[in-house]
Amino acid sequence: MKDRWFALLLFASFVIANIAVTARAAAPIEKGAAPAQGWAMCIHGGAGESEWEHMDSATVAAYHESLAKALSAGSAVLKRHGKALDAVEAAVKVLEDDPLFNAGRGSAFAADGTNEMDAALMDGATLAAGSVADVQFTRHPISLARAVMEHTQYVMMVGPGADAFSRAQGLEQEPPAFFFTEMRWQEFVSVMRASGRPVPPRPVGVPPAPSGVASAASVGFTHRFGTVGAVARDSDGHLAAATSTGGMQGKLPGRVGDSPLIGAGTYASDRSCAVSGTGVGEYFIRLTLARQVCTLVEQGQTPQQAADHMIHSELPALKGGEGGVIVMAPTGIPVWSSNTLGMFRAQEVEGGAPDIRVK
Repeated sequence: MKDRWFALLLFASFVIANIAVTARAAAPIEKGAAPAQGWAMCIHGGAGESEWEHMDSATVAAYHESLAKALSAGSAVLKRHGKALDAVEAAVKVLEDDPLFNAGRGSAFAADGTNEMDAALMDGATLAAGSVADVQFTRHPISLARAVMEHTQYVMMVGPGADAFSRAQGLEQEPPAFFFTEMRWQEFVSVMRASGRPVPPRPVGVPPAPSGVASAASVGFTHRFGTVGAVARDSDGHLAAATSTGGMQGKLPGRVGDSPLIGAGTYASDRSCAVSGTGVGEYFIRLTLARQVCTLVEQGQTPQQAADHMIHSELPALKGGEGGVIVMAPTGIPVWSSNTLGMFRAQEVEGGAPDIRVK
């Protein structure tokens, strides 16, 4: 009888022990535990059509070098276990300083000949966000967007008020001549003439037009939709997104596109993904495209499926809807999708080599 009770007691102990092991295995990962994947970084420098048909080897090399430099700046933050938010800001600042892209120095011109720059960034861990629109003097609009996020109770500031706040925050200021590039101005001149509108005087402080310049083509490769952006996952598993743009050539002063609108051209949530878009902003706004990509991920689609659905189905369903997105998943796997002929992009994941695509 004792042997029987001993056997039953032994069996019960075995069952209880297995239940405890199973419960531990099924429990969620504790806060602070190491994530399943490492850090990852992805950037874009805009998408487009006709410019890809006329890109020579020198242009390819120039854009490759620029993308590599920006990717390196962001990845360097992640390699030292920095935050995803710091990484996307670092990468975008490099692109804002690069005249090849339509952001910061090299921005497009409004119809009155001024630069009106937009930017936004978002922290996927907290859903905190900041953005600015129609700023004219801040060297790095993305840093001003972050200042709005961290030093005000607002999400968005625009125009002269945003510029005044930038000065109060001690951010770098530059005159209009700093943002001017001949390539972008000649694009602008072509757009204005094609639409039958007068070309305003060249901005104060810029050199006179080079002798014989008659069109954008005469100053080399043009990249009209060169909005820039970045998405990242850090070593703690948090996501972030950032986007910056000089807007649309020849736009009416005061027009704002999708880049600074949270949910349209920029969005990040640790629950789903981080997104930065580029293209014709009016269509991204109507679709709240960046947020919709994340919603589809929350509903069970993979980030690639979600991005492809929005970019290849929903966006072109609106006449004139073109562009692309980069998306960072919580797993640290970056993806991209574009319905244009080309999209400048680059990515790097922990343990891997940089992957830079100029096509």
